[in-house]
Amino acid sequence: MANERQYTSRRAGITTALAKKIGEIDGRGLYHQSIAETSPRLKFWDEVEEFPAVHLNAGSETRQYQASGYKDRFLVITIRCYVNEEDAQFHLNALMEDVETVIEENSNLQYLDKQNNEFNCQQITVISITTDEGVLEPFGVGELEVEVRY
Repeated sequence: MANERQYTSRRAGITTALAKKIGEIDGRGLYHQSIAETSPRLKFWDEVEEFPAVHLNAGSETRQYQASGYKDRFLVITIRCYVNEEDAQFHLNALMEDVETVIEENSNLQYLDKQNNEFNCQQITVISITTDEGVLEPFGVGELEVEVRY
């Protein structure tokens, strides 16, 4: 039997699962937009070819140690949203609302670790929302910073 670690990296599993859920935004039901491109990794502006696009980036991670050796983990993820539309801020805000809806509907997101074990997040919280405020019109860029507790 191979040496199995009790704690494995879950950053990639969480960002991949969240990107997959965000990729389901299709303009129907609760959603206002239909996403053309989603990626679990951040891309540079010049790499974005299809709009609207949403890219994620796993950032800093912290631990909170509890009794009996239990650890709460907190992962900050930046979710960057791109649009290329006339009235970009209107479309960007609609896209960001859709992303926030996905987060609210999937606060206990299920994901896989590197060993293919299934886990659920305890909570996903939106920390901040920022946009370019129309400076890049007809492009629009916005970011949601979220904290994933797992």
